[in-house]
Amino acid sequence: MQLAEIIGTQESISLENLENNSELAKEVQKQLIDLGLLDPPVDGKFGRFSTQALKDFQSLMKIEEAVIGKSTIQALMEVKEVIPLQLSNNLASRIIKYMQSKNYFVARGKQRYNIVYIEGANADGVPNADKFNEWNDRRIVIEIATGTPQIVGNWLATTEPGHHYTVVKPMNPQGAARIAFGQYQSWQVGTHGNSEPHEALVQTGVVKVHRDRNKDGFRTGDPEDTGRFGINQHWGYDNKFVDKASAGCLVGQSRQEHKEFMQIIKQDRRYQLNNKYTFMSTIIAGDDLAKTIPA
Repeated sequence: MQLAEIIGTQESISLENLENNSELAKEVQKQLIDLGLLDPPVDGKFGRFSTQALKDFQSLMKIEEAVIGKSTIQALMEVKEVIPLQLSNNLASRIIKYMQSKNYFVARGKQRYNIVYIEGANADGVPNADKFNEWNDRRIVIEIATGTPQIVGNWLATTEPGHHYTVVKPMNPQGAARIAFGQYQSWQVGTHGNSEPHEALVQTGVVKVHRDRNKDGFRTGDPEDTGRFGINQHWGYDNKFVDKASAGCLVGQSRQEHKEFMQIIKQDRRYQLNNKYTFMSTIIAGDDLAKTIPA
């Protein structure tokens, strides 16, 4: 049974029944994902994240139903934006426009954060020379609480391995890992490092990387590899140059700024709901952002 069939019957659906009807659960999930209230993928398992997203939808629509009743069903079928985006030409909006152009997921709602890395860009999003072994990328966190994207964190970072693990001592015989641009749902809160263990986002899902077999510090022509490689999001030990601070991870240069990053993302309502929540991150090329969505 589908939502359109139910609305004519005057029936309502309990969450228990939804959990036992995977096809109907998938339809509701797809709507919630399209509205930016629920992370993909559609899986038909209506667990705690789907339930919270549905409750958020009902609250935003001012629908007072403890079940999926006629008002909820009708709104799910008809509403295209529950938190309408209000985009300008500032950096936060340009990033969201870019993500939309790539059909990436954009989380909406208070304390539901979008983690974005821009490679080869300054704090204002302007592309830079992106020199090898230097801190010239950005780690950015964006919140869309009421429709206007807001940058709640913007820190110096690298998305690329340093000289040591690219040229001197690659950790893989096929070459250092350089994460491929894209969006991945692949990180959970955990601990990174042996000599200086610290709280970080550790890779628990699959990502795609380029193997820098020729050790030239570029992706061009490099073979691709997909898997779990320990591409964590950690701090860069306040190093002046990247060097040993990254073997291909997503690294914030400063210890203190990394702590700020972790403090913010741990306030995410999805993490608060379940501390095993898997965070999504989007990696963008600074020059492609500037070309696709000009300032």
